[in-house]
Amino acid sequence: MDKKPSKKKFHVGENETIDQCLARMEQEGYQPVRRMEEPVFQETETNGIKDIQPFGRIIVFEGKFSGKTEH
Repeated sequence: MDKKPSKKKFHVGENETIDQCLARMEQEGYQPVRRMEEPVFQETETNGIKDIQPFGRIIVFEGKFSGKTEH
């Protein structure tokens, strides 16, 4: 039997909802204890002037192993 790490990070996939990510965490036996959001920026250039614009975000959940897994 494999021992699971006590904490694990789960990234919300590009075509995945937050609910789907949370369900995936629960299936692996983890409960969310922290939510983090990281901004993603895109650099554009117009007439030789560089500009950085917000492009999106990455959502990451930190899960704590609860010992309960669904099969």
